[in-house]
Amino acid sequence: MKKTIGLLLLFAPLCFAASTHDILADHIDSSVSPAQDFSQYANGAWLKKNPIPPSERSWGINRLVMDETYDRMRALSEAAGESKPAPGTNAQKIGDFYYSGMDEATIASQGASRLQPELERIAAIRNGADLVEEVARLQELGVDTLFSVDVHQDEKDSARYAVHLTQGGLVLPDRDYYLNDDDRTKNVRTEYLKHLSTMFQLLGEDAATAARDSQVVLSLETQLAKASRKLEDLRDPEANYNKMATTDFVKKYPKVDWNSLLKKLDMSAETTVIVGQPEFYETMDVLVATTALADLKTYMRHLLVDTYAPYMAPAFDDAHFAFFGTVLTGQKEQRPRWKRVLDAQEGFLGDALGQLYVEKYYSPATKKRYEQLTENILAAYKERIEHVTWLSDKTRANALGKLAKVRRKVGYPTKWKDYSSMTIARASYVENAMQGNEWLYQFAVSKLGHPVDRDEWTMTPQTYNAYYEPSNNEIVLPAAAFIIPGIADDKADDAIIYGYAGASTIGHEITHGFDDRGRQFDADGNLSSWWTQEDIDAFNKATQLYVDQFNSYVVLGNMHVNGKATLGENIADLGGVVNALEAFKKTEQYRKGEKIAGFTPLQRFFLGYALGWMIQQRDESLQQQILSDVHAPPSLRINGPLANVPEFYEAFGVKPGDAMYRAENIRVKIW
Repeated sequence: MKKTIGLLLLFAPLCFAASTHDILADHIDSSVSPAQDFSQYANGAWLKKNPIPPSERSWGINRLVMDETYDRMRALSEAAGESKPAPGTNAQKIGDFYYSGMDEATIASQGASRLQPELERIAAIRNGADLVEEVARLQELGVDTLFSVDVHQDEKDSARYAVHLTQGGLVLPDRDYYLNDDDRTKNVRTEYLKHLSTMFQLLGEDAATAARDSQVVLSLETQLAKASRKLEDLRDPEANYNKMATTDFVKKYPKVDWNSLLKKLDMSAETTVIVGQPEFYETMDVLVATTALADLKTYMRHLLVDTYAPYMAPAFDDAHFAFFGTVLTGQKEQRPRWKRVLDAQEGFLGDALGQLYVEKYYSPATKKRYEQLTENILAAYKERIEHVTWLSDKTRANALGKLAKVRRKVGYPTKWKDYSSMTIARASYVENAMQGNEWLYQFAVSKLGHPVDRDEWTMTPQTYNAYYEPSNNEIVLPAAAFIIPGIADDKADDAIIYGYAGASTIGHEITHGFDDRGRQFDADGNLSSWWTQEDIDAFNKATQLYVDQFNSYVVLGNMHVNGKATLGENIADLGGVVNALEAFKKTEQYRKGEKIAGFTPLQRFFLGYALGWMIQQRDESLQQQILSDVHAPPSLRINGPLANVPEFYEAFGVKPGDAMYRAENIRVKIW
């Protein structure tokens, strides 16, 4: 996947000042040499003039694009609410969901009352059978209780859906938050205990009881964290694929009544399950059997309330933000309520909004341009695979076969999700959120036993992101993934387009099919061995150089980037750059070589790529990314890959001794 901090082709200018100035030239920080820090050189002037607003964890091109999208979605939602649509229609659901989220008076008056029936269910647990029933209920409500469960394609049989059981049950972003011993992380745990106590007191507990219950939760989650695999270890698809007969799974972890639990989860008809991390389930099995029922109930109450606090009265919402916003990401204040409501609406009714979005904001001409750009980059990729020297003929033929079968989804889906079974009303925001989560769960479970729907999208057209799905061998490029703030699509020169959209999005996603994880899936999307051992060794040798390069980057004083965990995204960044560059070399602009705003086409290509990562973060947000995200920090997604591209050295005169310089024998060459 392309981004976690956010990317979208504007059809009209937005937050950049509209002018005749060149967008790339306007961002240059001429006090910095491009050979020393290209990220700062390319984007520094804009970043200096645009500090992070108090309500944001990060600020940059991602947020500018999203602001434009927010304005559009707000207009669509308000119009739906005012049009008095027929009950049950998408328009009615969009309008009523937005209204319920913006009705602050009703939300405040309801307090936690609309969550009370679920809290009473937890309080009523008396034995193991009750516990199983409530765990299933919470999973249906989107509350990740004790473990994670999902339905998606079988990695080794992509034509069928399968039940996947993986590690879960944690509230902090990653296991390392529970286990690391540095001062920053210990402070997060201290603040987490304070947060837990606040939430329990909001539920009516006295301070002493709340303090005790907070320790119970932290202890239980820490035990789950110790059994959880590290971020980098989750990237190995073979190691995280443990398929077993359901009967064997039930016998292997006997202390939990999995027969009853799977039945209540509507999964009992499945004869097999895929277990991601068996050692986690060994720990969880013992933990459930040895933990006092009262403590498990305390843990479940905490999970439920933290999941739904953003939809509840201000006391809950504010307490939730104080920890998850301020402590974890450094935000000084909440984002505007209307944006938060739109975020929630996007999660539950994204396709309904998407239909309205593409009708109004996505032109056929724009769709055609990016479909053609995709084909051009795929063609460049084909040429590079044909000529890379480290591949054997056998693996090369398989790689070309896989590339030829990559499915391209550009703009928006051909089939939209059907929300007719979701009930949305104006009476309660939190109940609408619960309805949304129940619908999402049932949508997933309903796939079992049916043919795989290869037309499904897991992102909406208005999403500023993109992804590669290995089980479908497909790239999915939403309409909003190409927006360039301040430039109408038809005004952007090819150098910008090929760098910004071609390299950081299209080429990036194609490369995911050939990164350290994606390369293990064949042309039909099955996890299988289609490489010779010699080619695997050559690939690993090249990628180890990349791991070492990113391991050497240090942020926040002494935190190292995790080169192994971020390897897939780093490979995709480098592959995106070199393949989009090869495609750009075939354009008329590149062949003519004429300067625009003082920059050659080659320089503009690299500046266009850097534009896609013009993002700055708060320290807390950066810490969270290093500990829990497979993406490197934005500045390193510019400097890291470009330091391996010979044409970059040519374009900006990089020489030995420069910070951006890497000796030729350690430059990474993969795809």
